[in-house]
Amino acid sequence: MRILHTSDWHIGRSFHGNSTLDALSTVLGALVRQVRDNDVDVVIVAGDVFDSAVPAAACYTLLSDVLGAIADAGASVVVTSGNHDSAARLGFTSALLREGIHVVTDPLSVGTPVTFTDEHGPVHVYGIPFLEPGMVRHHWPEAELRTHAQTLDHAMGLVRADLGTRGGRSVAVAHCFAAGVSATPLLERDIQQGGLDIVPLSVFDGPDYVALGHIHGRQQLAPHIRYAGAPVHYSFSEGDKPRGSWLVEMDAAGVASVDWLELPVPRRLVTLRGRLDDLLTAAEYDAHVDDWVCAVLTDDTPQLEPMRKLRARFPYAAKIELSPAKRHAGDAVTYAERVAGAETDQELIARFLAHVRAGRGPSERERELIDDVISASRVSELSA
Repeated sequence: MRILHTSDWHIGRSFHGNSTLDALSTVLGALVRQVRDNDVDVVIVAGDVFDSAVPAAACYTLLSDVLGAIADAGASVVVTSGNHDSAARLGFTSALLREGIHVVTDPLSVGTPVTFTDEHGPVHVYGIPFLEPGMVRHHWPEAELRTHAQTLDHAMGLVRADLGTRGGRSVAVAHCFAAGVSATPLLERDIQQGGLDIVPLSVFDGPDYVALGHIHGRQQLAPHIRYAGAPVHYSFSEGDKPRGSWLVEMDAAGVASVDWLELPVPRRLVTLRGRLDDLLTAAEYDAHVDDWVCAVLTDDTPQLEPMRKLRARFPYAAKIELSPAKRHAGDAVTYAERVAGAETDQELIARFLAHVRAGRGPSERERELIDDVISASRVSELSA
């Protein structure tokens, strides 16, 4: 049996204000071709199908089109909900889908597999929807479920108990931070309010393969425990991470092989560093005019309308970061600390200018202008 492991589609997520629906549609179309070309029997989507609990109508259309295309390619599908999804809305969608597409969102379904059969017998796929402890502990009052780790441990206990009765090969599907993973800063939101709740790898003992979601980069925590990552890039910080899915081959004994299948990148992400004038004129940047661009500007002072100028050369410039080449001893001082000791309006303005211009305060001519403006303001106040 051949199983394709994917996750974290995040249908509906924007990229610096730009829709990703067209790019995601292109990539998921390539995934459908992988299903057909590799004679895949089952596709697993390990959570975060949508990016929000209330997706737009176009998001539902894309999901139903892709799942239908996977079914037309000859594969069944098992989808679980993630922390971004609304389990209720995703579960409602399942009632409208065709046979062979299984959407697992009900906590009470944990421990009950979707079973597929090949020439070697059954393969049990145990989908575990995202389980928020505070939302599900009433289902299992006998268990202490304060953290996501405890909740997943309880869920996997139900899986192992059922598997002990059924026998055969098995796959578990979960959406979590597992021990040893490296998250993408500011992108993968904590799955527990108040901090990072790490699930030990020992929680996943038992199944032949564990298909995980939530981390946007491909990772292998053990030969049989893996993250597939997101199919498209949703952040410049993950621009160097490959996009794809895991093709898992099951034989009579369990997992025979796991291979990585690359997915196309509709538009590359690059980070360009330099002075604004150099980025706008240097020939070395010609190769990036069709890429998503994050520009790290090293100019000593803020530039006028930098995004407008960048987009004249790089139509897909999406982000600007400021990193002045010149540093001074006060760089670590906050703005509030810098201006707190100002005794006059002139000094306050001078400290402000030093803060925004990498330590360079007003010139003599600027000081004269500042004095004139402040004097004129005081005259106006006295005349009012």
